[in-house]
Amino acid sequence: MTSEEIRNNVEKALNEIRPFLQSDGGDISLIGIEDDKLVKVQLEGACISCSVNQMTLKSGVEMTIKKYAPQIERVINIEA
Repeated sequence: MTSEEIRNNVEKALNEIRPFLQSDGGDISLIGIEDDKLVKVQLEGACISCSVNQMTLKSGVEMTIKKYAPQIERVINIEA
């Protein structure tokens, strides 16, 4: 899978997750992908101060991204 295909698949995953985050007043943006293995995202809105945002990041975001792009090893949140 090319870097561009990985990026497209990560975007598809984020588009799947986004409605759930938005329903709680939050959102997510893709910051970048390093070495086709590490995805950097930024949680926004209500997600920034949410006490379970790390669980959301691991259980929801990372799991969904890996479904679309299995070679991704980790997803991290970049704080503003």
